[in-house]
Amino acid sequence: MSTIVHKENTVVQKKSSYFQSVTFKKRMVKTIVMVILILGSLLILSPIWWMVATSVKSMKEVMSYPPTFLPKEWHWDNYIQAIQSAPFARYTMNTLFITVFVVIGNVLSNSFIAYGFAKIPFKGRNVLFAIVLATMMIPGFVTLVPQYVLYAKLGWLNTYLPLIVPAFFGSAFNIFLLRQFFLTIPNELIEAAKIDGASHFFIWWKIFIPLAMPAIATVAIFSFNGAWNDFLGPLLFINDETMYTLQLGLQVFKGQNATQWNLLMAGSLMVLLPVIILFFIFQRYFIEGMNLTAGSKG
Repeated sequence: MSTIVHKENTVVQKKSSYFQSVTFKKRMVKTIVMVILILGSLLILSPIWWMVATSVKSMKEVMSYPPTFLPKEWHWDNYIQAIQSAPFARYTMNTLFITVFVVIGNVLSNSFIAYGFAKIPFKGRNVLFAIVLATMMIPGFVTLVPQYVLYAKLGWLNTYLPLIVPAFFGSAFNIFLLRQFFLTIPNELIEAAKIDGASHFFIWWKIFIPLAMPAIATVAIFSFNGAWNDFLGPLLFINDETMYTLQLGLQVFKGQNATQWNLLMAGSLMVLLPVIILFFIFQRYFIEGMNLTAGSKG
């Protein structure tokens, strides 16, 4: 009897040691992964920190060698000087004006086109959708000259129209993203709405837009980021300094002989801040919008 009990105790001890070793290995793996993620995050955030540190340094300290990781003196007045060096209030309003219309245009046009590709059967739908996706392989720089010539003939140069109007005609990536999300929404909703006499426009506006709000938020964030940080478009099509955007306004800190790096970093940080705030506010919708099966949960 004692031999049997001893054997059972031995088996229990072996099982216990085995589970302890497995638990220890899992904790070690989790710890290593956390350390790697923390180091990667610090590496990614290091340019942001360098921007912040440079924005509060004096010009003498910025040009000193070896460079300092932490400012010796914190010059917060650099932000005031940056704002006073150029009409940033006007540049902000110009950028905000363009960005609002670009976001509205992208959300409306892309969702409407995506609804058609996802839920309205018509001949050649798949072929047409493949052509739309194929446009993603065309580099944007290839179309710059034809676009400039077209807008020049339309008399749109030195206006905001070349920056706003294209947003109302859709983009391949946003159409693809919204179409994939719309495909997860059950067709029974459309059939029930049609029985009540609803049109496709009504179904798109009243049913699909509310259900696809995470994907809509994702498109809106991409659109805001693209319009807010656009430099090449305003540089090509805008000549009047009073119509400059924030990205063009940052060029005032770049002189012919020297660049005011501390003021440039202060201005760049103020321009970057709205994008960061917007992402952190809507990051939950952004992550959910990238999940192409989230629509079926609605």
